[in-house]
Amino acid sequence: MPTQESKLPDNVPVNRKTENLEPDMEIATGEFMTTDQGVRINNDSDSLKAGDRGPTLMEDFIFREKMTHFDHERIPERIVHARGSAAHGVFQLYTPLPQLTKAGFLNKAGQETPVFVRFSTVAGSRGSTDLARDVRGFAVKFYTDEGNFDLVGNNMPVFFIQDAIKFPDLVHAVKPEPHNEIPQAASAHDTFWDFISLMPESAHMIMWLMSDRAIPRSLRMMEGFGVHTFRLVNDKDESHFVKFHWKPLLGVHSVAWDEAQVISGKDPDFHRRDLWEAIDKGIFPEWELGIQVIPEADEHKFEFDLLDPTKIIPEELVPVQRIGKMTLNRNPDNFFAETEQVAFHVGNVVPGIDFTNDPLMQGRLFSYTDTQLIRLGGPNFHEIPINRSIVPVHNHQRDGFMRQQINKGRVSYHPNSLGSGCPFLAGKMQGGFTSFTEKIDAQKIRMRSKSFRDHFSQATLFFNSQSEPEKQHLIDALSFELGKVETKEIRERMVSILSMIDDGLAAKVALNLGLKVQKPETPINKNIPADGNPDDYEPVIMKSSVEKSAPLSMVNTVKDSIESRKIAILVAQGVDENSLIEMQDALTEAGAVAEIVAPKLGTLSAEKDTIVPVKHSFLTASSVMFDAVYVPGGINSIGTLMKTPEAIYFINQAYKHCKPVAFDESAKEILAKTNIGEKDDIDDGIIVGGDVKSLATSFIEAIKQHRFWEREAFHKNPA
Repeated sequence: MPTQESKLPDNVPVNRKTENLEPDMEIATGEFMTTDQGVRINNDSDSLKAGDRGPTLMEDFIFREKMTHFDHERIPERIVHARGSAAHGVFQLYTPLPQLTKAGFLNKAGQETPVFVRFSTVAGSRGSTDLARDVRGFAVKFYTDEGNFDLVGNNMPVFFIQDAIKFPDLVHAVKPEPHNEIPQAASAHDTFWDFISLMPESAHMIMWLMSDRAIPRSLRMMEGFGVHTFRLVNDKDESHFVKFHWKPLLGVHSVAWDEAQVISGKDPDFHRRDLWEAIDKGIFPEWELGIQVIPEADEHKFEFDLLDPTKIIPEELVPVQRIGKMTLNRNPDNFFAETEQVAFHVGNVVPGIDFTNDPLMQGRLFSYTDTQLIRLGGPNFHEIPINRSIVPVHNHQRDGFMRQQINKGRVSYHPNSLGSGCPFLAGKMQGGFTSFTEKIDAQKIRMRSKSFRDHFSQATLFFNSQSEPEKQHLIDALSFELGKVETKEIRERMVSILSMIDDGLAAKVALNLGLKVQKPETPINKNIPADGNPDDYEPVIMKSSVEKSAPLSMVNTVKDSIESRKIAILVAQGVDENSLIEMQDALTEAGAVAEIVAPKLGTLSAEKDTIVPVKHSFLTASSVMFDAVYVPGGINSIGTLMKTPEAIYFINQAYKHCKPVAFDESAKEILAKTNIGEKDDIDDGIIVGGDVKSLATSFIEAIKQHRFWEREAFHKNPA
């Protein structure tokens, strides 16, 4: 029977005419949903599959029409992932994997495969800020000896939806609202949370999006994930399921939400500039490629479905094996030609890597090519230099917009005799791609597998795995986002959804919103076909077999280096050059970038008339652009800084954002002017006095920790 959304008002006829409307104006109120050809739609939630866990069928005209229209909605900017930064590099394999895959680039130890990597935000336009709270794209193009392999992922391992047919709805909801094009690059508005509150399957992804993972310190300091479960196939046609992970060697670190908003005003290109400058300085970003491998026989041994893109495989159940390292070592020569024109596609695979029936993946296999056709002007986008395979291309594709390849001869078909049968087909032993022979015996059906109905157990796992500061940040983020929602019913529905994840989480968010928690007996789920049985769509309440997962908290990330961290050194005329130079040398030797910030640009004189070049003034720089702050000695320098409000604010802001701050012994008196104050209970991350060598050692150890989030609770000083 029809759902509440599809039930017509009693006073509206089924075949209502729009006689009083302007030409071409459409009002959907009280009408059935139809295709562009006027055919009424029975199910807008599931693509047509061969069985409820089977692959999406090409004949699904409803899905193809919806996705084609969505893919062509913007010219020439990408609809999603428009804001991007990229770099060239290499991937080097540690250990061959012949038992898992016949892919050549994964079977020769030490082999270097060229790569091009594009990082991006999802929701904003090309001109939006880098520091929006958002998912980050993490797409890697491997130029292998067998053709291009694109690992098109994100910095979060799950996604909002389970079936690609809902992707246009998700993006329409999160994009600026169509009546006023507000807000830009932000999810804190009614349409997004209206959609999310009616889609319980989004619960896990919302935990990631509202966490600190959504505001990374640097593109170089975030994880990457393939999201989907892929297959690896060896030369014996044996299949293993696989999840792909990118683990940054610098660790996973974030900025504070307040800090992200300030950075957006001070330098909206913060991430783009950070990546470019690091590579330009020779501080090359590095990630290790990890895989989680599941034998074919173990497909159904977990309490979740491997094909569900809203689920992770906790590393406690299947450890991540690190199989190689990627190093980004060259910036693009031309942003448009490379970063903007690069075309990724989930369907770009090589022999030994294959797909699964994940319904989100199946839809992406159609969508990417369709999108590039309109963005890049036709079917020859593979000939753009950044997209070209490093191996020669031979086929019978011809003509089309912007054709570059000049094909000699009269033959453009197969089979042929006039061209001696060329190009030849390649057998398995000659490297020809063959799909894994998965048996499919199912009815054609527009439905979702019941094994996809657990929406909350892993959302709870994620929340339980966070440290107390991370939990508080998540609560604050939800309170901020939902506080921007004007429709009370949406806020209430969302709090109800949160109560299915964690009662304490829901209670704290509800308190901040001035609401009461109304926990439903079963979650509200409006994503039900008109003739669907609600029992087949209502979520199943389950509990994860893993209570907490250490890799899900950034507290447990790598904290053994300060390489490429930016340190502000605050000085004025008459600074103690020994205090300055010794610290600067120690930080540089440890791999950090130490930069001078002073009241004015140009140069200044130290106590012994040493000339000190100034990189930034307080007018052009802010503490949010740096990872830590140091104040060297010098009576005149300290006296000037104490009388400079911008210098005191610089220190206070760094302290508020939980960063390490160090003071030379003779700079201690400035403490009384700051929010830190002169007291005996100064917290970790504030280093004061001692000889410069020991001060530098302690300061460097503090910088390795990145942030001292406990400062927020101890000083009631939220960042």
